[in-house]
Amino acid sequence: MTPRQRRMTLVGLMVAGVAVAAFLGLTAFQKNLLYFYTPSQVAAGEAPKGYPFRVGGLVVAGSVQRGEGVNVRFSVTDGPATVPVVYSGILPDLFREGQGIISIGQMNAEGVFVASEVLAKHDENYMPPEVGDALKKSGQLPANYKDYRK
Repeated sequence: MTPRQRRMTLVGLMVAGVAVAAFLGLTAFQKNLLYFYTPSQVAAGEAPKGYPFRVGGLVVAGSVQRGEGVNVRFSVTDGPATVPVVYSGILPDLFREGQGIISIGQMNAEGVFVASEVLAKHDENYMPPEVGDALKKSGQLPANYKDYRK
């Protein structure tokens, strides 16, 4: 093998190694992404099946049902559609009916969102931007909403 052929082989192996490392990195990154979906998108079947994602909106008034221990059932809406949510854990102090929340979890076979985490808004006027945008589209945006991105 000539020195030029050895260099080209070495360069080829280095390029192949970088490509394999990039592929593995991107694959691991994709599995950890949590996309946001509105209740309308979930009802339309746009949310992934078998993968975790975030769903957010307003907690429907009168929908909170506390079960045994820390089990809670409630519904989240963006106006046109409502998604039932089941959560087993301690809810944030700011969680209440009519307030904006984001839940992380996945859909089960019965069409119920099984949340592994529930995030409530920070203060009286704050709402996650994704939830605010979805409610603005549906015309259900509360009067006290402030868009902090401006």
